[in-house]
Amino acid sequence: MAILLPFRGLLPTPENAAAVAAVPYDVVSREEAAEQALGNPLSFLRVARPEIELPSTVLPYSDEVYEKALSNFLRLCGAAPLLQDQAPSLYIYSLRMGSHVQTGVVGVASTEDYDNGVIKRHERTRHEKEDDRTRHLIKLRAHTGPVFLTYRDMPEIDTEVSLASSGKPLFDFTASDGISHKLWRVEGMCAEKLSSMFGFLPALYIADGHHRAASASRAAGHFRSANKNHDGTEDYNFFLAVAFPASQLKILSYNRVVCDLNGLSSDELLDKISANFAITRNAGPNPDASCDIRMLLDGIWLRLEPLFDTTVLDSVRRLDVSILQDNILAPLLGIKDPRTSDRIDFIGGIRGSSELEKLLSGGRARVAFSMFPTTVEQLMGIADAGEMMPPKSTWFEPKLRDGLVCHMF
Repeated sequence: MAILLPFRGLLPTPENAAAVAAVPYDVVSREEAAEQALGNPLSFLRVARPEIELPSTVLPYSDEVYEKALSNFLRLCGAAPLLQDQAPSLYIYSLRMGSHVQTGVVGVASTEDYDNGVIKRHERTRHEKEDDRTRHLIKLRAHTGPVFLTYRDMPEIDTEVSLASSGKPLFDFTASDGISHKLWRVEGMCAEKLSSMFGFLPALYIADGHHRAASASRAAGHFRSANKNHDGTEDYNFFLAVAFPASQLKILSYNRVVCDLNGLSSDELLDKISANFAITRNAGPNPDASCDIRMLLDGIWLRLEPLFDTTVLDSVRRLDVSILQDNILAPLLGIKDPRTSDRIDFIGGIRGSSELEKLLSGGRARVAFSMFPTTVEQLMGIADAGEMMPPKSTWFEPKLRDGLVCHMF
């Protein structure tokens, strides 16, 4: 059974919550992080991406970066200030993007649950990114950004969350991107009751934050090995998480751009693609359904529809991103491992098809692919089967904010 427990959160004061809150560290480049933090000394990006305050010659994984993260965190604790609650609490976190609203429970999940598969994953992690966040955690002794979890809907949890969020929130602000954020504290018996309800769930699923979860597990192992009196109750055995019901999640497409055509001309590429796909010209940038892939080449949008029977494929290979990878990216464009290739880039659907057009017209890429979003049911089904999706299969919006609640250990 799943665990989501109350903890003593570290929070900014309400008047400074909007200034502290920052997008996740891994959805912005160094340059974008620096731009977002410009003129805002309280931005949590100065903790999550401290290299923005260092010379560009400093490598992002150097010792100096983690030292800067700690000094910025300690400075922010005093300047914001960030204050730790006296009693263990859960928190209700609600985000609104346009007409879409999702409301989840902030607590601490168990690294043991992650290790033994009660918390299910659907994506492989990259070792260097795990190393980065593990070092960050160990240096700060704090989880500063939540792992985004989901679960199959449970009406009893919905009812309790609705009751807990009926009063005035601790935080209520709208960020510069137009997304509104609200946070409520849940204490005492109410927190215990809500926490106990998660014990009836057979599993929790990582929606986003695989590297954070893996790093939390590794950091727990580090502190466990150093603690001769380890008994499993220590704070380092738990990590910060927000759990949302699956029905409330919004997944956007995760699009691809490739910098070259692997030595092929446009006509040669289209000829090879036509062996397995029906090609329609001037089709528009947005797929209408699964197995409808849009490709931008030489300024023209094309629809690619598989000529083969996709229903006989297993649940992973049936994903649109797998169909693209297995039939075009790997065999034709030479992108054998999209996790490590420097010839491919991934563009979150929130940026729209115009971002793909901009990258190609500016000469930064040669071909782009606009994808139909993966569904939550596909994600959970693949995780239940113990399978892994291709990298960059899902893009969740709205993005949770770092710095609103931290977990100290």
